[in-house]
Amino acid sequence: MFNFLKQKLKSALNKFKRDVEETAEEKEEKIKAEKKEKPEEIKKETEKKEIKETKEEKPEQEKETEEKEIKEKPKETKKEIKKEKKGFISRVKEAITTTTISEKQFDKLFWDLELAMLESNVAVSVIEKIKENLKSELVDQRIKKSEIQKIIEETLKKSLLEILSFEKFDLFNKIKKKKPFIICFFGTNGSGKTTTIAKIAKTLKDKGITSVIAASDTFRAAALEQIEEHAKKIGVKLIKHDYGADAAAVSYDAIQYAKAHGIDVVLIDTAGRSHSNINLMDELNKIIRVTKPDLNIFVGDSLTGNDIVEQVQKYDSVVGINAIILTKADVDEKGGSILSSGYVTKKPIIFLGTGQDYDNLEEFNPEKLLEKIGV
Repeated sequence: MFNFLKQKLKSALNKFKRDVEETAEEKEEKIKAEKKEKPEEIKKETEKKEIKETKEEKPEQEKETEEKEIKEKPKETKKEIKKEKKGFISRVKEAITTTTISEKQFDKLFWDLELAMLESNVAVSVIEKIKENLKSELVDQRIKKSEIQKIIEETLKKSLLEILSFEKFDLFNKIKKKKPFIICFFGTNGSGKTTTIAKIAKTLKDKGITSVIAASDTFRAAALEQIEEHAKKIGVKLIKHDYGADAAAVSYDAIQYAKAHGIDVVLIDTAGRSHSNINLMDELNKIIRVTKPDLNIFVGDSLTGNDIVEQVQKYDSVVGINAIILTKADVDEKGGSILSSGYVTKKPIIFLGTGQDYDNLEEFNPEKLLEKIGV
Protein backbone atom coordinates (compact mmCIF):
# COMPACT_ATOMS: atom_id res chain seq x y z
CA MET A 1 0.00 0.00 0.00
CA PHE A 2 1.31 3.46 -1.02
CA ASN A 3 4.77 2.09 -1.94
CA PHE A 4 5.17 4.47 -4.89
CA LEU A 5 4.28 7.51 -2.75
CA LYS A 6 6.43 6.23 0.12
CA GLN A 7 9.54 5.81 -2.04
CA LYS A 8 9.02 9.05 -3.99
CA LEU A 9 8.36 11.04 -0.84
CA LYS A 10 11.31 9.52 1.00
CA SER A 11 13.71 10.20 -1.87
CA ALA A 12 12.49 13.77 -2.49
CA LEU A 13 12.34 14.58 1.23
CA ASN A 14 15.90 13.36 1.79
CA LYS A 15 17.10 15.48 -1.14
CA PHE A 16 15.18 18.49 0.19
CA LYS A 17 16.76 18.12 3.65
CA ARG A 18 20.20 17.59 2.10
CA ASP A 19 19.85 20.66 -0.14
CA VAL A 20 18.73 22.84 2.77
CA GLU A 21 21.70 21.66 4.84
CA GLU A 22 24.10 22.30 1.93
CA THR A 23 22.68 25.80 1.55
CA ALA A 24 23.34 26.34 5.24
CA GLU A 25 26.92 25.08 4.88
CA GLU A 26 27.57 27.39 1.93
CA LYS A 27 26.46 30.36 4.03
CA GLU A 28 28.63 29.19 6.90
CA GLU A 29 31.72 28.97 4.66
CA LYS A 30 31.00 32.46 3.32
CA ILE A 31 30.75 33.92 6.82
CA LYS A 32 33.94 32.12 7.90
CA ALA A 33 35.79 33.41 4.84
CA GLU A 34 34.69 36.98 5.47
CA LYS A 35 35.65 36.70 9.12
CA LYS A 36 39.10 35.29 8.24
CA GLU A 37 39.87 37.86 5.56
CA LYS A 38 38.82 41.04 7.35
CA PRO A 39 38.33 40.44 11.08
CA GLU A 40 39.99 43.67 12.23
CA GLU A 41 38.32 45.81 9.56
CA ILE A 42 34.87 44.51 10.54
CA LYS A 43 35.57 45.14 14.21
CA LYS A 44 36.97 48.63 13.61
CA GLU A 45 34.11 49.61 11.34
CA THR A 46 31.59 48.43 13.94
CA GLU A 47 33.33 50.35 16.73
CA LYS A 48 33.65 53.53 14.59
CA LYS A 49 29.96 53.32 13.66
CA GLU A 50 28.92 52.93 17.31
CA ILE A 51 31.12 55.86 18.42
CA LYS A 52 29.84 58.09 15.59
CA GLU A 53 26.19 57.24 16.35
CA THR A 54 26.75 57.89 20.06
CA LYS A 55 28.28 61.30 19.40
CA GLU A 56 25.57 62.34 16.98
CA GLU A 57 22.69 61.23 19.16
CA LYS A 58 23.76 62.67 22.55
CA PRO A 59 23.82 66.38 23.43
CA GLU A 60 27.04 68.09 24.66
CA GLN A 61 25.97 68.22 28.31
CA GLU A 62 25.35 64.45 28.41
CA LYS A 63 28.76 63.79 26.81
CA GLU A 64 30.51 65.83 29.53
CA THR A 65 28.59 64.00 32.26
CA GLU A 66 29.49 60.60 30.81
CA GLU A 67 33.17 61.53 30.46
CA LYS A 68 33.19 62.56 34.12
CA GLU A 69 31.54 59.28 35.17
CA ILE A 70 34.06 57.26 33.15
CA LYS A 71 36.99 59.02 34.94
CA GLU A 72 35.38 58.37 38.32
CA LYS A 73 34.55 54.68 37.61
CA PRO A 74 37.24 53.22 35.33
CA LYS A 75 36.86 49.65 36.60
CA GLU A 76 33.16 49.47 35.82
CA THR A 77 33.74 50.91 32.34
CA LYS A 78 36.35 48.25 31.55
CA LYS A 79 33.87 45.58 32.54
CA GLU A 80 31.23 47.05 30.23
CA ILE A 81 33.71 47.18 27.31
CA LYS A 82 34.66 43.55 27.99
CA LYS A 83 30.96 42.66 28.02
CA GLU A 84 30.46 44.36 24.65
CA LYS A 85 33.39 42.45 23.18
CA LYS A 86 31.94 39.20 24.45
CA GLY A 87 28.57 40.09 22.91
CA PHE A 88 30.26 40.74 19.58
CA ILE A 89 31.99 37.33 19.64
CA SER A 90 28.69 35.61 20.53
CA ARG A 91 26.97 37.28 17.60
CA VAL A 92 29.66 36.07 15.20
CA LYS A 93 29.44 32.55 16.63
CA GLU A 94 25.64 32.55 16.24
CA ALA A 95 25.99 33.63 12.61
CA ILE A 96 28.26 30.64 11.95
CA THR A 97 26.09 28.02 13.72
CA THR A 98 22.74 29.22 12.36
CA THR A 99 21.42 29.96 8.88
CA THR A 100 18.60 31.66 7.01
CA ILE A 101 17.00 30.60 3.72
CA SER A 102 15.47 33.10 1.31
CA GLU A 103 12.11 32.52 -0.37
CA LYS A 104 13.83 32.16 -3.75
CA GLN A 105 16.18 29.49 -2.39
CA PHE A 106 13.28 27.67 -0.74
CA ASP A 107 11.21 27.52 -3.96
CA LYS A 108 14.18 26.03 -5.78
CA LEU A 109 14.84 23.48 -3.02
CA PHE A 110 11.14 22.50 -2.73
CA TRP A 111 10.74 21.67 -6.42
CA ASP A 112 11.80 17.99 -6.21
CA LEU A 113 9.46 17.38 -3.29
CA GLU A 114 6.64 19.08 -5.19
CA LEU A 115 7.31 16.96 -8.29
CA ALA A 116 7.25 13.74 -6.23
CA MET A 117 3.81 14.62 -4.86
CA LEU A 118 2.47 15.57 -8.31
CA GLU A 119 3.62 12.19 -9.64
CA SER A 120 1.72 10.57 -6.77
CA ASN A 121 -1.55 12.30 -7.81
CA VAL A 122 -1.57 14.70 -4.88
CA ALA A 123 -3.80 17.71 -5.59
CA VAL A 124 -2.12 21.08 -6.16
CA SER A 125 -4.01 22.65 -3.24
CA VAL A 126 -2.62 19.98 -0.90
CA ILE A 127 0.93 20.58 -2.17
CA GLU A 128 0.48 24.33 -1.66
CA LYS A 129 -0.64 23.70 1.93
CA ILE A 130 2.49 21.67 2.65
CA LYS A 131 4.67 24.23 0.89
CA GLU A 132 3.29 27.18 2.84
CA ASN A 133 3.72 25.37 6.17
CA LEU A 134 7.33 24.47 5.39
CA LYS A 135 8.02 27.97 4.11
CA SER A 136 6.75 29.59 7.30
CA GLU A 137 9.12 27.41 9.35
CA LEU A 138 12.21 27.78 7.14
CA VAL A 139 12.20 31.02 5.14
CA ASP A 140 13.91 34.03 6.75
CA GLN A 141 14.12 32.21 10.09
CA ARG A 142 17.28 31.82 12.20
CA ILE A 143 17.65 28.04 12.23
CA LYS A 144 20.30 25.94 13.93
CA LYS A 145 21.82 23.64 11.33
CA SER A 146 21.53 20.71 13.73
CA GLU A 147 17.73 21.19 13.85
CA ILE A 148 17.02 21.51 10.10
CA GLN A 149 16.09 17.84 9.60
CA LYS A 150 13.89 17.77 12.70
CA ILE A 151 12.04 20.94 11.66
CA ILE A 152 11.36 19.64 8.15
CA GLU A 153 10.12 16.22 9.33
CA GLU A 154 7.91 17.63 12.09
CA THR A 155 6.43 20.31 9.81
CA LEU A 156 5.66 17.79 7.07
CA LYS A 157 3.95 15.43 9.53
CA LYS A 158 1.97 18.29 11.07
CA SER A 159 0.87 19.46 7.59
CA LEU A 160 -0.28 15.98 6.55
CA LEU A 161 -2.16 15.48 9.81
CA GLU A 162 -3.98 18.78 9.25
CA ILE A 163 -4.83 17.70 5.71
CA LEU A 164 -6.12 14.29 6.82
CA SER A 165 -7.91 15.34 9.99
CA PHE A 166 -11.65 15.91 9.92
CA GLU A 167 -14.37 16.59 12.41
CA LYS A 168 -15.06 13.42 14.39
CA PHE A 169 -17.49 11.24 12.44
CA ASP A 170 -18.94 8.24 14.26
CA LEU A 171 -21.22 6.43 11.82
CA PHE A 172 -22.52 3.90 14.33
CA ASN A 173 -23.35 6.55 16.90
CA LYS A 174 -25.31 8.51 14.29
CA ILE A 175 -27.29 5.40 13.36
CA LYS A 176 -28.57 5.04 16.92
CA LYS A 177 -30.25 8.46 16.81
CA LYS A 178 -32.95 7.58 14.25
CA LYS A 179 -34.89 4.53 13.08
CA PRO A 180 -34.78 3.66 10.30
CA PHE A 181 -31.55 5.47 9.51
CA ILE A 182 -31.30 5.91 5.73
CA ILE A 183 -27.94 5.85 3.93
CA CYS A 184 -27.58 6.42 0.20
CA PHE A 185 -24.40 5.25 -1.55
CA PHE A 186 -23.29 6.60 -4.92
CA GLY A 187 -20.20 6.94 -7.09
CA THR A 188 -18.78 6.30 -10.54
CA ASN A 189 -18.81 3.01 -12.43
CA GLY A 190 -16.51 0.34 -11.04
CA SER A 191 -15.72 2.15 -7.80
CA GLY A 192 -16.60 -0.89 -5.68
CA LYS A 193 -19.81 0.62 -4.34
CA THR A 194 -21.91 -2.56 -4.16
CA THR A 195 -19.18 -4.54 -2.41
CA THR A 196 -18.73 -1.65 0.03
CA ILE A 197 -22.44 -1.71 0.89
CA ALA A 198 -22.15 -5.44 1.60
CA LYS A 199 -19.19 -4.73 3.91
CA ILE A 200 -21.17 -2.06 5.76
CA ALA A 201 -24.13 -4.46 6.13
CA LYS A 202 -21.81 -7.14 7.56
CA THR A 203 -20.21 -4.64 9.97
CA LEU A 204 -23.65 -3.51 11.15
CA LYS A 205 -24.76 -7.11 11.69
CA ASP A 206 -21.62 -7.83 13.72
CA LYS A 207 -22.57 -4.90 15.96
CA GLY A 208 -26.14 -6.16 16.39
CA ILE A 209 -27.65 -3.53 14.08
CA THR A 210 -30.25 -4.75 11.57
CA SER A 211 -30.37 -3.49 7.99
CA VAL A 212 -32.15 -3.87 4.68
CA ILE A 213 -30.61 -3.25 1.26
CA ALA A 214 -32.42 -1.41 -1.52
CA ALA A 215 -31.30 -2.72 -4.94
CA SER A 216 -31.76 0.62 -6.69
CA ASP A 217 -29.21 -0.09 -9.40
CA THR A 218 -31.78 -1.16 -11.97
CA PHE A 219 -29.57 -0.02 -14.83
CA ARG A 220 -26.32 -2.03 -14.89
CA ALA A 221 -26.40 -5.61 -16.23
CA ALA A 222 -26.05 -8.24 -13.48
CA ALA A 223 -26.27 -5.57 -10.77
CA LEU A 224 -29.34 -7.16 -9.15
CA GLU A 225 -27.75 -10.62 -9.13
CA GLN A 226 -24.56 -9.25 -7.59
CA ILE A 227 -26.26 -7.44 -4.71
CA GLU A 228 -28.63 -10.37 -4.17
CA GLU A 229 -25.68 -12.76 -3.80
CA HIS A 230 -24.09 -10.46 -1.22
CA ALA A 231 -27.36 -10.17 0.74
CA LYS A 232 -27.73 -13.97 0.92
CA LYS A 233 -24.15 -14.48 2.13
CA ILE A 234 -24.49 -11.83 4.82
CA GLY A 235 -28.02 -12.77 5.79
CA VAL A 236 -29.82 -9.45 5.30
CA LYS A 237 -33.08 -8.62 3.55
CA LEU A 238 -32.96 -7.29 -0.03
CA ILE A 239 -35.71 -5.23 -1.67
CA LYS A 240 -35.57 -5.32 -5.48
CA HIS A 241 -37.65 -4.68 -8.61
CA ASP A 242 -36.95 -5.70 -12.21
CA TYR A 243 -34.32 -4.11 -14.45
CA GLY A 244 -35.48 -0.79 -15.84
CA ALA A 245 -37.71 -0.09 -12.83
CA ASP A 246 -37.80 3.31 -11.16
CA ALA A 247 -34.78 3.36 -8.82
CA ALA A 248 -36.47 5.84 -6.49
CA ALA A 249 -39.48 3.52 -6.13
CA VAL A 250 -37.22 0.64 -5.06
CA SER A 251 -35.61 2.83 -2.39
CA TYR A 252 -39.02 3.99 -1.18
CA ASP A 253 -40.27 0.38 -0.82
CA ALA A 254 -37.13 -0.55 1.18
CA ILE A 255 -37.80 2.30 3.61
CA GLN A 256 -41.41 1.23 4.06
CA TYR A 257 -40.28 -2.35 4.69
CA ALA A 258 -37.82 -1.13 7.35
CA LYS A 259 -40.54 0.88 9.10
CA ALA A 260 -42.97 -2.03 9.07
CA HIS A 261 -40.43 -4.57 10.41
CA GLY A 262 -38.47 -2.41 12.85
CA ILE A 263 -35.25 -2.50 10.81
CA ASP A 264 -32.53 -0.12 12.05
CA VAL A 265 -30.84 0.92 8.80
CA VAL A 266 -31.70 1.17 5.08
CA LEU A 267 -28.73 0.86 2.71
CA ILE A 268 -29.50 2.21 -0.77
CA ASP A 269 -27.39 0.91 -3.64
CA THR A 270 -27.50 3.11 -6.76
CA ALA A 271 -26.19 2.73 -10.29
CA GLY A 272 -22.62 3.81 -10.94
CA ARG A 273 -22.65 6.94 -13.05
CA SER A 274 -20.24 9.47 -14.47
CA HIS A 275 -20.48 12.85 -12.80
CA SER A 276 -20.73 14.36 -16.30
CA ASN A 277 -23.83 12.31 -17.29
CA ILE A 278 -26.63 14.80 -16.71
CA ASN A 279 -29.53 12.34 -17.08
CA LEU A 280 -28.11 9.81 -14.61
CA MET A 281 -27.22 12.57 -12.15
CA ASP A 282 -30.83 13.81 -12.39
CA GLU A 283 -32.01 10.28 -11.59
CA LEU A 284 -29.79 10.20 -8.53
CA ASN A 285 -31.17 13.56 -7.49
CA LYS A 286 -34.67 12.09 -7.70
CA ILE A 287 -33.70 9.20 -5.40
CA ILE A 288 -32.37 11.72 -2.88
CA ARG A 289 -35.57 13.81 -3.06
CA VAL A 290 -37.84 10.80 -2.59
CA THR A 291 -35.93 9.01 0.18
CA LYS A 292 -34.50 12.01 2.06
CA PRO A 293 -31.43 10.09 3.30
CA ASP A 294 -29.88 10.84 6.67
CA LEU A 295 -26.47 10.28 5.14
CA ASN A 296 -25.07 10.57 1.61
CA ILE A 297 -21.86 8.61 1.11
CA PHE A 298 -19.63 8.94 -1.94
CA VAL A 299 -17.76 5.72 -2.72
CA GLY A 300 -14.63 6.44 -4.75
CA ASP A 301 -11.90 4.35 -6.31
CA SER A 302 -8.57 5.43 -4.78
CA LEU A 303 -6.78 4.29 -7.95
CA THR A 304 -8.55 7.07 -9.87
CA GLY A 305 -5.94 9.55 -8.69
CA ASN A 306 -6.55 13.26 -9.06
CA ASP A 307 -9.77 12.72 -11.05
CA ILE A 308 -11.50 11.76 -7.82
CA VAL A 309 -11.33 15.38 -6.67
CA GLU A 310 -13.45 16.54 -9.61
CA GLN A 311 -15.86 13.62 -9.09
CA VAL A 312 -16.43 14.42 -5.43
CA GLN A 313 -16.87 18.13 -6.10
CA LYS A 314 -19.47 17.47 -8.82
CA TYR A 315 -21.45 14.95 -6.76
CA ASP A 316 -21.39 17.30 -3.81
CA SER A 317 -22.74 20.18 -5.90
CA VAL A 318 -25.59 18.05 -7.32
CA VAL A 319 -26.77 15.91 -4.38
CA GLY A 320 -24.57 16.82 -1.42
CA ILE A 321 -21.98 14.57 0.22
CA ASN A 322 -21.70 13.92 3.95
CA ALA A 323 -18.83 11.43 3.95
CA ILE A 324 -16.41 9.52 1.71
CA ILE A 325 -15.36 5.88 1.51
CA LEU A 326 -12.32 5.09 -0.66
CA THR A 327 -11.95 1.59 -2.06
CA LYS A 328 -8.95 -0.45 -3.32
CA ALA A 329 -6.62 1.30 -0.87
CA ASP A 330 -4.71 -1.97 -0.45
CA VAL A 331 -3.48 -1.81 -4.06
CA ASP A 332 -3.10 1.96 -4.26
CA GLU A 333 0.63 2.62 -4.72
CA LYS A 334 0.36 6.40 -5.01
CA GLY A 335 -2.09 7.47 -2.30
CA GLY A 336 -2.74 10.88 -3.84
CA SER A 337 -6.53 10.50 -3.91
CA ILE A 338 -6.60 9.78 -0.18
CA LEU A 339 -4.51 12.85 0.59
CA SER A 340 -6.57 15.04 -1.75
CA SER A 341 -10.26 14.11 -1.77
CA GLY A 342 -11.12 14.94 1.83
CA TYR A 343 -9.00 18.09 2.06
CA VAL A 344 -10.30 19.63 -1.17
CA THR A 345 -13.97 18.93 -0.37
CA LYS A 346 -13.75 19.26 3.43
CA LYS A 347 -15.73 16.01 3.68
CA PRO A 348 -14.56 13.31 6.10
CA ILE A 349 -13.12 10.02 4.84
CA ILE A 350 -14.68 7.44 7.15
CA PHE A 351 -13.51 4.07 5.75
CA LEU A 352 -10.93 2.56 3.43
CA GLY A 353 -11.68 -0.60 1.46
CA THR A 354 -8.65 -2.90 1.78
CA GLY A 355 -9.71 -6.11 0.01
CA GLN A 356 -12.62 -8.17 -1.29
CA ASP A 357 -13.62 -9.90 1.96
CA TYR A 358 -16.48 -8.49 4.00
CA ASP A 359 -14.13 -7.73 6.89
CA ASN A 360 -11.76 -5.73 4.68
CA LEU A 361 -13.18 -2.36 5.72
CA GLU A 362 -10.76 -0.23 7.71
CA GLU A 363 -11.80 2.76 9.76
CA PHE A 364 -9.89 5.79 8.52
CA ASN A 365 -7.01 6.72 10.83
CA PRO A 366 -4.66 9.60 9.82
CA GLU A 367 -1.83 8.52 12.15
CA LYS A 368 -1.90 4.97 10.81
CA LEU A 369 -1.95 6.27 7.23
CA LEU A 370 1.13 8.43 7.81
CA GLU A 371 2.99 5.40 9.18
CA LYS A 372 2.24 3.54 5.95
CA ILE A 373 3.71 6.31 3.80
CA GLY A 374 6.75 6.59 6.05
CA VAL A 375 6.15 10.00 7.65
